[in-house]
Amino acid sequence: MIQVRRSGERGHFDHGWLNTFHTFSFGDYYDTSNMGFRALRVINEDWVKPGMGFGMHGHRDMEIITYVLDGELAHRDSMGNGSSIQPGEVQRMSAGTGVRHSEFNHSKKDWVHLLQIWLLPEREGIVPSYEQKTFPDADKRGKFRLIASPSASDGSVKIHQDANVYASVLEPGDTAKHSFAPGRYGWLQVARGSVALNGETLKPGDGAAIAKEDSIQLTTANGEKSEVILFDLA
Repeated sequence: MIQVRRSGERGHFDHGWLNTFHTFSFGDYYDTSNMGFRALRVINEDWVKPGMGFGMHGHRDMEIITYVLDGELAHRDSMGNGSSIQPGEVQRMSAGTGVRHSEFNHSKKDWVHLLQIWLLPEREGIVPSYEQKTFPDADKRGKFRLIASPSASDGSVKIHQDANVYASVLEPGDTAKHSFAPGRYGWLQVARGSVALNGETLKPGDGAAIAKEDSIQLTTANGEKSEVILFDLA
């Protein structure tokens, strides 16, 4: 069973410096029918204006993944980490017992386009930690490349939850397939382009909950390059 959540159904706020869409209930967007999916709690698609960003603020007991699509996002945190996140890089921050961080777009002309993803941790009180790795498009082309997992296998960043997160980049003619173990669930989020998921067309910003499916097959739609994130969840 595949249940689609269209881009236009998401919560949306345009703050001038930040244009943001919320797949699930978040902040001022409260929707009791869309509080998350399994351990997946937040998918926010953000565009951050040049010279603007999120000031220092706190998180706790959450696994946070930042996936930059365009531009460059500067990160600073209370653990002493300072980095720049660019397309092709995945940042993982385990907030655990509490961490503060800021995110800023230092460009004078380019907006930053990113997905910020939150997953509930397997337990509360984890020691905060940080990780950042690069996954080139060539490694994601025409397949689901593991980018985050509880075992940190295949070079993925480590998350403290029974969830495997994959990214895929599809050019026209490409096909990517994924099989689910019995009792597993999936969520597919389209970051850019259009795709056909088991024959169902999904456009940019669309998401799909996947249940009781042995496998999925993904192809490009409308002859355009596409990029997606897949969550394989307990």
